[in-house]
Amino acid sequence: MAQLFGKSARIAKGGPALGVRGWMIALTVAMVAACAPITRDHGYVPTDEELALITVAKDTRESVATKIGRPSASGLLNDLGWYYVESRFVTKGALPPKEVNREVVAITFTEAGAVENIERFGLEKGQIVPLSRRVTKDNVKSAGILRQLFGNIGGLSADQLIR
Repeated sequence: MAQLFGKSARIAKGGPALGVRGWMIALTVAMVAACAPITRDHGYVPTDEELALITVAKDTRESVATKIGRPSASGLLNDLGWYYVESRFVTKGALPPKEVNREVVAITFTEAGAVENIERFGLEKGQIVPLSRRVTKDNVKSAGILRQLFGNIGGLSADQLIR
């Protein structure tokens, strides 16, 4: 064989062909890798450990902002409370992303600015359910905003989430 830079011409052209079996293995590996689920998290919800740093009726808006930060979305910040929202989406292959989890932490304040309620909400069978509460009153002042948060983010309603 002809020598090219000290190597045979066959090696210089790319070496031996993969063959049908090699191409089938490569194609199978590529297909399996393409179908692996991809998980994305959007938003931020404080952990239980971070929320334990907040004392109901003692902490204020400023101390809460220092301890766990302000809500990331400015539209979710109002005078009645702060709402932290986190969603998890899973994408499988070429299918559109599907929201698999949504959680909301609601911290409400008194008129004087002290923490009044700390509540964590999630979804169960399409219904908004409280996951944990540290409250001085029964409920958040603006429960309607929770329905909006669970119903509008991602263009899905709560009942579509369980289908």
